[in-house]
Order: sequence, then structure tokens, then C-alpha cells
Amino acid sequence: MSALPHDLYCDEIIGRTDALRAAIKDADLDATVPTCPDWTLRDLAVHVGRAHRWAGEIVRTRATEAVPHERVPDSTPEGDDPAVLDAWLADGAAKTVEALRAAGPDQEVWSWGWERSAGFWARRMAHETIVHQADAALTAKTGYEVAPELAADTIEEWLEIVAFMQAAGIKEVAGPVGTGRSIHLHATDVPGAEWLIEFAEDGFTWRRAHEKATVALRGPLTDVMLVFNRRLAPDSDRVEVLGDAELLDFWLERAAFG
Repeated sequence: MSALPHDLYCDEIIGRTDALRAAIKDADLDATVPTCPDWTLRDLAVHVGRAHRWAGEIVRTRATEAVPHERVPDSTPEGDDPAVLDAWLADGAAKTVEALRAAGPDQEVWSWGWERSAGFWARRMAHETIVHQADAALTAKTGYEVAPELAADTIEEWLEIVAFMQAAGIKEVAGPVGTGRSIHLHATDVPGAEWLIEFAEDGFTWRRAHEKATVALRGPLTDVMLVFNRRLAPDSDRVEVLGDAELLDFWLERAAFG
């Protein structure tokens, strides 16, 4: 699947930020986030707001190199008032989307990834917010849904990130798993939402495919996406793992950054 329209990513940044704000509105902001145990809900919200502002500043200034985080305006909400935090989150998302829409997807700007464009940042911030809204929803025990095209694109963007990190020598992800081994992701509720990750001596490749693999992860697309992003345990009763579960565990452990 190719990248989705720029405006859709922009809409998603706003919509997902609103959903995150709703999830934490009446929650204990000092509660630990189970999927990010070093963070409280407040930490999670501040992380998202800072990520938005950093990306927005890169795009707004048409940066040609990385922008130091200390040079990003309004990068910390003032005080501990939940209402201030809520307004700060909404303002950051709105200003970032304003910069992204003004720039358009093809505007050249610095990025850490394989594509130096405002479009890269629109997609990255959309998926950053999709995944962290899941963290907030899981912590606050609220509902969570993602449109199929966005859930699928979240999986594919993460595969592209992992492949980029390994190719750039930033982190060895595939490891010594053995040539010919593979992982199949199979969404049971969305036709064609299937991926095959194949390992070789020098790394891995991936493609859309329905083929037998060393291990298969099956379930609703959103749940497959959450497992793949380490937001849902692979032994959850919402998904099914068939075959060599240790290979899937190995991938989930290695394909993580930060």
C-alpha cells in the first residue's frame, strides 16, 4: 500500500490528538502507562505534544538540519493544571497541522529518515499519535479504533522504519534468525491486509502476501497492528499465534527503538 493522502494524515493528527485528550481528561495523570512503564499519563501527553511541536518547527522553518529540541517554542506546558495540558496538546497539534498543510507534502525539509519532506513528517506524526493514543486508551481503559487503511499504513510505516534503521547500521534488527524463516501478519477482518517478513543472512525483506510462514500472527487488523507495535501482548486472546512463537517474540524485542 502506498502512503495515504497528505490531508488525511493531517486530519488524523488532529483527530487522534482529540481522542488522546478525551482519554486522559478524567483519568489520573500520575497513572503509569502499562505499555510505556517509565511514563505516567502526563509524561505520555507531554511526549506527544513535544513531538508535534518539533516536527511542526522543522516544517514551518523549512529546516535543512535537525532542530535542537531546546529551540522549539512552547515545548513544555506550564504547571500541573490538567486544563493547561489539554489546551497545550490541542494547540500543538493545530499549529503543526497548519504548518504541514501550508508546506504541502513535497516541500523539502530535514528528516532523520529515508525521505526529506513535509509529507514524511505528516505521516510520521499521524502514526506517532495513533500509537500513543492507544497507550492512553489502554491506560485509561477507554475504547480504541483505527480505520483499516490507517492501521495498515501504521504497520507498513513501522516496517519501513525498521528496514531503514537496519540498512543505516543504527541497529541490527533481524539478527541471526536463519535464512528462510519468516513471519506472516494476517488481518482476519480486512481482505488483503496481509504481510510476509522474510529473513536472510543480511537482514530482512517484506511484502504484501498470503503465504505459509515460520510463524503467523492472526487477528483483527487493529489488534495485529497493536501487537506489531508492542501495544498488545502476542498471547492476548484477541489474536492467534501459529507456529514458532519465539521468532515473533524475537522480532518484537529487536524491532523497538528509543
